[in-house]
Amino acid sequence: MFRKIKVLMNLKNANTMETKKILIVDDDIDIITVVKAILEREGYQVITANDKIEGFKKAWANKPDMAILDVMMTTQFEGFELAKELTENHEFLGMPVMMLTSIDVLTTTNPSVQAMAREFRMDPEYKELDVLLVKDTITGNAGIDYKAQDGKSIWLKVDGFLRKPVDGKKLVPAVKELLEKHSHLAH
Repeated sequence: MFRKIKVLMNLKNANTMETKKILIVDDDIDIITVVKAILEREGYQVITANDKIEGFKKAWANKPDMAILDVMMTTQFEGFELAKELTENHEFLGMPVMMLTSIDVLTTTNPSVQAMAREFRMDPEYKELDVLLVKDTITGNAGIDYKAQDGKSIWLKVDGFLRKPVDGKKLVPAVKELLEKHSHLAH
């Protein structure tokens, strides 16, 4: 009897230690509710915020294992700005960042997605777009080329995109894949 209790306690402790924390930042409460419910059902600890400032504060306070960020919140670039702050901060180095978006993602088979974004910028069809989301379908490399308010093109590497409205059948595997990939890189 005592052995069985001890084994169950060890399992509980092991599960608690492995619980991954995911930060969701979105100004749409319905999106947060859906994504949070899906991820909590999978055993993740979910931290939520409604804007860039609250998101960054919660990231510092909770040290999440991953961030899922909306693109447009109080400004059209707020999600990109938060992603940039997180990916360039040594405290969050290696933490995967996935963007939630309704913007179409341009796909390529070129692992240099930044070079592809620059090529797309030369194409008259894409030249004037404020935002280009680019993903290599082979390596999974992904990034964002967006024009800041001053018209300057800014490059931001991210770990992936998830299309809105959120599909749980795509969300869970994408989260698991990025967490797995980044846990191997950390070791």
